[in-house]
Amino acid sequence: MQKLAQMNKDKAIDLLNERLTFERAGVKLYDAVVEKIGRSVDPGMLNLLGQLREHRDQEKEHEEWLEAQIRALGGDAHAETEMSRLIAVESQGIEQVVLDGDQNPGHLFHALLHAELVDNAGWQLLLELADEADDGEAREAFRRRLHEEEDHLSLTREVVERLTRKELLGSPDEAIAAANPT
Repeated sequence: MQKLAQMNKDKAIDLLNERLTFERAGVKLYDAVVEKIGRSVDPGMLNLLGQLREHRDQEKEHEEWLEAQIRALGGDAHAETEMSRLIAVESQGIEQVVLDGDQNPGHLFHALLHAELVDNAGWQLLLELADEADDGEAREAFRRRLHEEEDHLSLTREVVERLTRKELLGSPDEAIAAANPT
């Protein structure tokens, strides 16, 4: 991370703070989704709880890792920065859907899908910047977290697709048949 920060330490800390703000929000989102899905009577939804908890734990690890990286660079992991303010404002709509009482699994996962798309893009950018700075240590750390985020995105996208098919086409069997014509 030191090599990347040599380019522009203040901007590197700002970008890490942006990711940190988003990861903190991600933990809250996953906590709320796990709680709401845990009250579901749908066995398909209940079967997702293990993966959702794992994704939440990974978001928390990302948060803690980012805090440590910011401190190691001499930054304040609780400072409000230009990018952290921006991401906080951008996240308000997603948080409103997930945190403010919406119980519809389709809505919850739709909002979570938007969050995961942004999360992936943020880690991808950090990975590319580390690559351009030829910072192998940062590149590997970002790549690992991006890979985890890609798993989150894949699951969330699959759930949104299944829920949409079920809502539009009826039963899951009808949705599968329509999606895979013979």
